[in-house]
Amino acid sequence: GLGLELLQGYGLTEASPVIGVNRPADNDPASIGPPIDGVEVRIGANGELLARGPNVMLGYWNQPQATAQMIDAEGWLHTGDKARIENGHIYITGRLKEIIVLANGEKVSPADMELAVSLDPLFDQVMVFGEGRPYLCALAVLNVDVWRVLAEESGLDPEDPASLRSEAARTAVLERIARRLASFPGHAQVRRVALLPEPWTIEADLITPTMKLRREQILEHHADRVAALYEGH
Repeated sequence: GLGLELLQGYGLTEASPVIGVNRPADNDPASIGPPIDGVEVRIGANGELLARGPNVMLGYWNQPQATAQMIDAEGWLHTGDKARIENGHIYITGRLKEIIVLANGEKVSPADMELAVSLDPLFDQVMVFGEGRPYLCALAVLNVDVWRVLAEESGLDPEDPASLRSEAARTAVLERIARRLASFPGHAQVRRVALLPEPWTIEADLITPTMKLRREQILEHHADRVAALYEGH
């Protein structure tokens, strides 16, 4: 090997981008380390990690509402991550508001599933949902070039938007999703999928300036497609 020491850290774009990092003399790989010099951290409501310091952004350009959702009146940046602090080290424990509870009480992390699915180049964007429902579904925006190959293999016209609504397309895409989720438990599987012709954008207020999904807005924007996925249930 190169003999380089690897140290785990944590941050986000809004924090320029580092909040905490382990030190060579004080390294706990299970944590993301203590905060960097000049940065304050604390645990807020619902166990959310908050950070404050000169590294925190002033705000999103021309988006005061989005800024107010991220930075409170006292200057604390709301990271959206759940954490605990022990012996000066920060431990990330999950993502706030991103746990789905199915109708049977089973809990899943959609972000973990979405990350696994997005490793397939077919998917440009994907969102898993199913809060209070009997099974999980997904909305997906496909990569144009990879979709063209898959469509032709499935006997579909990739230039015809109607192809995205075909049973053949949904079946082929669900098979690709299932491969990526093979290591997940049975309740953390996508049963149905809707394929969308247009990507989610910042301008449409469907993703944040840092490309995170605005889940509620996406579900509302595609309410008809979502309802169709649960018809009869």
